[in-house]
Formats: sequence, C-alpha cells, structure tokens
Amino acid sequence: MRKQRKNHSSQERVFIIMRHLVDHVPVSDLYDEYDLQPNVFYRWQKEFFENGSAAFEKNVRKASSEQKRIEQREAKIRNKNDVLSELMKEHVKSKKDLGNL
Repeated sequence: MRKQRKNHSSQERVFIIMRHLVDHVPVSDLYDEYDLQPNVFYRWQKEFFENGSAAFEKNVRKASSEQKRIEQREAKIRNKNDVLSELMKEHVKSKKDLGNL
C-alpha cells in the first residue's frame, strides 16, 4: 500500500534544516521523526542554501517598491499640475475675452 505524502510548510522545512545545522541533530533521526526520504531532505537543504541570499534582498525590494510608489505619485501630481495650469490659462483667456480682466 502506498504511503500518504505529507506536505511540509516552508517554516517546517526551515525548522527541520536548522535542527540539523544548529542543534546538530543527526539526519537519520530527522528522517525517522518527520518521515522523510533522504533525497527530500537534501533537496530542501540545497534550496535553502541557494535561496539564502533572498532573506537579505527583501529590504532592497521593499525600498525599491516604496521608491517606485513615490515616483508614481509624483508623476500623478505633475500631471495634475499640468492640467490645472492649462485650465487656469483657458480661464484667464476667457475672462480677458469677456472683458472682465
């Protein structure tokens, strides 16, 4: 009979890997405790090390997304100012044409 596959969350995966790396729990004990296959554990560990730099890049992404949002709002304000100045020019011109200025 086939075993039911357990899906571990990303937090669980990191916890299991950290138990091995920090607490020096033998990998064989982790296999038994979490019902893992060795290739699964080593794949997780490989992904963990390959994507480790992403933890430090979040601040850069956050800052760049904030900067992007600020630039979008500034562009929107510039556009509104351009429209407003054009409307004011037309208003002044119509007042002059009517002789009110």
